[in-house]
Amino acid sequence: MRARNTFVGAAFALLAGGMAHSALAQDIKIGEINSYSLLPAFTEPYRKGWQLAVEEVNAAGGINGKKLVVISKDDGGKPADAQTAANELVSSEGVAMLAGTFLSNIGLAVSDFANQKKVFFLAAEPLTDAITWSKGNKYTFRLRPSNYMQAAMLVEAASKLPAKRWATIAPNYEYGQSAVAVFKKLMSEKRPDIQWVDEQWPPQGKIDAGPVVQAVAAANPEAILNVTFGADLVKLVREGNTRGLFKGREVVSFLTGEPEYLDPLKDETPEGWIVTGYPWYSIKTPEHDAFLKAYQAKYNDYPRLGSIVGYQTIKSAAAILTKAGSTDPEKLIAAAEGLTMPSPFGEITFRKIDHQSTLGAFVGKTALKDGKGVMVDSSYKKGADYLPSDAEVAKLRPKD
Repeated sequence: MRARNTFVGAAFALLAGGMAHSALAQDIKIGEINSYSLLPAFTEPYRKGWQLAVEEVNAAGGINGKKLVVISKDDGGKPADAQTAANELVSSEGVAMLAGTFLSNIGLAVSDFANQKKVFFLAAEPLTDAITWSKGNKYTFRLRPSNYMQAAMLVEAASKLPAKRWATIAPNYEYGQSAVAVFKKLMSEKRPDIQWVDEQWPPQGKIDAGPVVQAVAAANPEAILNVTFGADLVKLVREGNTRGLFKGREVVSFLTGEPEYLDPLKDETPEGWIVTGYPWYSIKTPEHDAFLKAYQAKYNDYPRLGSIVGYQTIKSAAAILTKAGSTDPEKLIAAAEGLTMPSPFGEITFRKIDHQSTLGAFVGKTALKDGKGVMVDSSYKKGADYLPSDAEVAKLRPKD
């Protein structure tokens, strides 16, 4: 009798295990990759954002009744490691799509993998124009406003400055090179009278700020374009303040108004820089209020731009999967092309022509308030208003 009971118990355990495995197999998995260990200032708020989105998606019924699961990997800031992670997520974990990445060179590496393996990839953060244009492919979509879009927003203000002599400072890799190239192109089109008198290309994450500041000062520009961020930005600002580089000069700066980059500057924050960023404390819309309330309730902290990017990446992925009603890559592409959906910044669309979303950015000026850097005089720029015509895009992007 005991042997029979043991057999029945074992059979029941196997059946229960099989049912659990079957239920698990019904989960829809997204493979997420980012530079968590290299860039925690941005990626930790980003992780919090996507975790909040996963909770909200599943609380609302998941993906057509199936639970959404995110499997996350750290690429360590290395393109080869990102491709290895992507391969593991696809081949071993069976993810329905890939998402994430921060650095532009890593985004391009994962995009290339997605194209070769025919896997849907939603690039969250990388800003290089190449990802949707010169190196764009049918499997890759991008959420954040590109270098072109942010440059066009900044040029709108920069072109009104009287300054004619300009210098640039940017990290010497894909993002920095792309940002400088497109800013110079758009600025020169609006202001053919300006001169580009100096370019400084410090290595990303390893700026030697003294010689950079000295070289720019020697060129005697009237205005400076800055593309550095993170620890490099802090070092540049500190050295620039010490040597008086910014005194009497206009500065236009990509990303500096994002809290993850502005906060570390503290009372050293230079005032009056024209920047793109995220003034979460002054955005008064129902969509953003709802996001802010949910984020602060969960984390007892204020959001950074990374929080928005992480949140909207998963919300977008969920909307694409829900609309497709399938994990087939071709059906995901068809669902994503032209998809319009809400975001904390208002309605966005993933364009069919180049797979770029129309998520916008805030443009304003830096200021000091209570010993801390803030953005003032800011306004939201809709992404759709800062993209080239379809005819121009068609020339920039290869045929799928």
